[in-house]
Amino acid sequence: MNKKLLIACLTGFLSLIAGSSEAQLSVNVNIGSQPLWGPVGYDRVDYYYLPDADTYYYVPKRQYIYLQNDRWIFSSALPSRLAGYNLYNGYKVVLNTSKPWLSYKTHKIKYARYKAYKAKQPKIRYSNNPKYFIVKGHPKGMPPGQAKKASSVKARGSQGTGKGNKQGKGNKQNNEKKGKGKGKG
Repeated sequence: MNKKLLIACLTGFLSLIAGSSEAQLSVNVNIGSQPLWGPVGYDRVDYYYLPDADTYYYVPKRQYIYLQNDRWIFSSALPSRLAGYNLYNGYKVVLNTSKPWLSYKTHKIKYARYKAYKAKQPKIRYSNNPKYFIVKGHPKGMPPGQAKKASSVKARGSQGTGKGNKQGKGNKQNNEKKGKGKGKG
């Protein structure tokens, strides 16, 4: 009887471990595939809705989706009617749903207040957060392994154990003894 109970407990424990490791592996992070003009603050983005352009952008395929002559067009470029549109200036709404263009009428009304929105969203390109350094083209770009390492070092340093006098460089000057003495110079 004890042997059967032990086997049942062991089987349950192993299935619990297998289930939790499977859940950990299914976490989706696509920071590196987000465009430089995308807003910061998201580890995963499927689509952006661009209210100024009435257009969607599909992040994994780097593809714009827009309505033209009552048909949805999937393209690697914006339509010619948006030739002067600056992706850095327009507001972006993050949508992590499947086929968001099927809810276009709802999105158009719901996010209309963001057309010509004056408040600026912080952009990935200008972020100093090391997690965005892996985005292709980021000015502070580095290989993905290095970005992760820099992020963990920075996190450890911000836990109150960092060094410094909050005055920038100058520790050497502040620690030098001043006194009377005869020196050359």
